[in-house]
Amino acid sequence: MTEEKRQKDDLIIGRNPVSEAIRSNRPIDRVLVAKGAKNGAVVGILAKAKKKDIPIKEVDSKKLDYICGGANHQGIAAFAAVKDYASVEDIFALAESRGEKPFIVILDELEDPHNLGAILRTAECTGAHGVIIPKRRSAALSYAVGKASAGAVEYVPVARVTNIANTIEDLKKRGVWVYGADMNGTSYRDCDYADSVALVIGNEGKGIGRLVREKCDEIVSLPMKGKISSLNASVAAGVLMYEIASRRK
Repeated sequence: MTEEKRQKDDLIIGRNPVSEAIRSNRPIDRVLVAKGAKNGAVVGILAKAKKKDIPIKEVDSKKLDYICGGANHQGIAAFAAVKDYASVEDIFALAESRGEKPFIVILDELEDPHNLGAILRTAECTGAHGVIIPKRRSAALSYAVGKASAGAVEYVPVARVTNIANTIEDLKKRGVWVYGADMNGTSYRDCDYADSVALVIGNEGKGIGRLVREKCDEIVSLPMKGKISSLNASVAAGVLMYEIASRRK
């Protein structure tokens, strides 16, 4: 199977295929609907998607034409995930099965699929028990993410949640200490990562959102000695994940 063919397999085109994919509980990242196409059968499909909390994005019809390669999309298409999403409970269960305290990576609206894939790869190598991403405004488990992860997507549970800030609150109630990676924080080497840990990595351009930052127990920073003020998100995540792994028993 060629890479081009595999990338196309992520895309489900047309009313019946999208409807059946949703009905069969196939993992769907998002549904794309052309502006002005919300009528007839499309309305019913969107209602099914909303009921299952699948993100819906309205796009220009010409853009949908381009995404679908000129195929007859009938005003609707969907991107399928390369792997089923896990739950936050699955992440805790994995930690328990290993006899380890939870080590979780939280991505706050990370948008680049290559960054997500690279972080999954490092998460697997450092023994993290899972990654949490938001359902909206985030890269999802696409073919590009799977490829960039070099197979790690098969081993690292990825949970999608509606609200990252609320999820952080829930983790804290379960004894997880939450570190946010951002500027003007404690040096990353001055922290104790031996207990249950969650590491928050922010958006490539905006960093961690204000509310999410406020929910973190501690902000940690990497030293910047050059003229560039920040690292690529997946590189920063990699440095911090290995530091956390080195402190854990």
